Amino acid sequence: MAAAAIFSSLRRRRSPSLQAFLAPVDLTDVALVQTLLSISSELVSCFSDRCFFFQRRNSRSLIRKMEAFLVLLEYLRDSGTCIESTAVLCFKELYLLLYRCKILLDYCGQSSKLWLLLQNHSISGHFHDLNQEISTLLDVFPADDIELSEDVREQIDLMQRQARNAKLHIDKNDELLRLRLFSFLDEFEHGRVPNHVDLRSFFVEGLGIKDAKTCRAEIEFLEEQIVNHEGDAEPTASVLNGFVAIMRYSRFLLFGFEEDEAELGIGSHKKRRKGLITQEIAETFLSIPKDFCCPIMLDLMRDPVIISTGQTYDRRSIARWMEEGHRTCPKTGQMLVHDRLVPNRALRNLIVQWCTAHGIPYDPPETTDVSAESFASALPSRAAVEANRATAELLIQQLANGSPRAKTVAAREIRLLAKTGKENRAFIAKAGAIPHLRNLLSTHNPVAQENSVTAMLNLSIYDKNKSRIMDEEGCLGSIVKVLRFGLTTEARENAAATLFSLSAVHEYKKKIADESGAVEALATLLRLGTPRGKKDAVTALFNLSTHTDNCVRMIEAGAVTALVGALGHEGVAEEAAGALALIVRQPIGAAAVGEEEMAVTGLVGMMRCGTPRGKENAVAALLELCRSGGASATERVLKAPALVGLLQALLFTGTKRARRKAASLARVFQRCENAALHFGGLGVGYAFAGNSAANRDSSFTPDVSVPMSISVPVL
Repeated sequence: MAAAAIFSSLRRRRSPSLQAFLAPVDLTDVALVQTLLSISSELVSCFSDRCFFFQRRNSRSLIRKMEAFLVLLEYLRDSGTCIESTAVLCFKELYLLLYRCKILLDYCGQSSKLWLLLQNHSISGHFHDLNQEISTLLDVFPADDIELSEDVREQIDLMQRQARNAKLHIDKNDELLRLRLFSFLDEFEHGRVPNHVDLRSFFVEGLGIKDAKTCRAEIEFLEEQIVNHEGDAEPTASVLNGFVAIMRYSRFLLFGFEEDEAELGIGSHKKRRKGLITQEIAETFLSIPKDFCCPIMLDLMRDPVIISTGQTYDRRSIARWMEEGHRTCPKTGQMLVHDRLVPNRALRNLIVQWCTAHGIPYDPPETTDVSAESFASALPSRAAVEANRATAELLIQQLANGSPRAKTVAAREIRLLAKTGKENRAFIAKAGAIPHLRNLLSTHNPVAQENSVTAMLNLSIYDKNKSRIMDEEGCLGSIVKVLRFGLTTEARENAAATLFSLSAVHEYKKKIADESGAVEALATLLRLGTPRGKKDAVTALFNLSTHTDNCVRMIEAGAVTALVGALGHEGVAEEAAGALALIVRQPIGAAAVGEEEMAVTGLVGMMRCGTPRGKENAVAALLELCRSGGASATERVLKAPALVGLLQALLFTGTKRARRKAASLARVFQRCENAALHFGGLGVGYAFAGNSAANRDSSFTPDVSVPMSISVPVL
């Protein structure tokens, strides 16, 4: 919100935003008066009849002063009075003052009631500051040198006396409400749930919040403040989280769960559209500002960080760059003095504002830098945890006994509540949400199904909940049914992501693969899904492929064919090559991959154009194919065009692991009867690389490289 951002600048005593606050320098006296008249007239017309819920006295006092300035300006325009240089300087100062008044009044009129209450002292201080500036302006204004009518002069004199004598005013009733709000926070902090009657009295009678829609707007506004929070601002992010939790609890306690289903559907539709824009942003009509793009991945940065050379990159990209052994700045080539990554909070705030303005969701990683510099790292207060716990109990009651519409609302709220914080995920599952969410997976309501499977996904991120989900009778089967027959694309994709999350536990990989239709559905999603769906599917298939007993099942289900096809898709090729490298470790897997016409071609193509990690996985897959696939497979790999040059490139420019695998693959070829015909040109250097590196890889350790930072999306 632009007004909020400028108001924040004013609070910090910094220069407000550029062009809007540059006083006019090239206007004549008449034009200056006319400009001020237009601004003040608009200001008075906009706010004179507006009823402010908070800061009533301060706002009315300020508006009356603006009305007095309007009278003065109208008189000067109508009388044609000549204005001397001192008065011109005062009017230029008035220009800035009027805009600051407008911003402050806009801020009071557009902010949420809870936020205004929390900022009661600060906002009152801003009104007092403006009064003092008006007093200073009138003290130097040459009223005696300008011919003014008696009534205009009286109004100016009266305004000057009032501004000079004005004291800081903090409304007592507003302050009592603010203290009551903090008392609720204190009760939750001590493990007590506030009385229902007290909460109704405060929110309904005290704040005039009388329906669920208004509650939702209050929550969304506070959450926006948390996203844009600065470390030195009060209240802290953890305290704000506490108030959000109290507001959410009160919303369901006071106004129930019956909500317009059409509205639920619209909200879900908006979420889906935004998700598509996020995933395919480079292909849309939106033009991302260059400074918001990571120099490595050339896409919108989610978590911008600064390295030792002063350049900014997305955390995931630069972390991977460093993991690969690089010790230089990708952009400048300078050596890195250290490997610390400092969050670029200023740039992240700008990206958040740009995304908000263009309707693009911005979801910073849940586990970002945990230093004090990161506002996202604020731990939830006990009050927030206890209020969320009380809310979860209400939600689960509705999941168990509520109407179909109430269950839909409850599933959506559990999804949101489980979005962040292991504490939330722990007590939601412990309170018994999983059986009820499982029942909702089979609903014919697409909104309810999508929210329930996404809630299951978010709960599964907490490790202890994985066993609760897998041990719940019929739960895995219900998730797989959503993956196969889900009513929305997002439901099917989130079901795949849930299987990926659950398959992180080794003993569950076999159980998931054996579930009827699971691997087939993942293979189908990998072939036909959206970019995000393909990503969810390939990561799940990779996890399943790490269990040796799943090889036959994945071949029978068509997963090998799907993985080979995925080698040509940039977003999933890396994981697909990694999964294939694991599958070909077994002779039956090598035979299945060898029968795929495009397998070798796809892997060689990855060695040419893939990411450093993708190249590692590709050469590892080819190596294992030769080792397990026998002479025919080796011959197919041997005949691949351009492989010699690609191996040479990896031997000298690849990562440490890629060089080792490339050398081992060369030694395999050297043992072949006709290897000299194909690899004689590699010369001494190649032989040296083969002898030195391949010996260390003589056991052909079947490791594969995948991004260790792969994380389950929290939705």
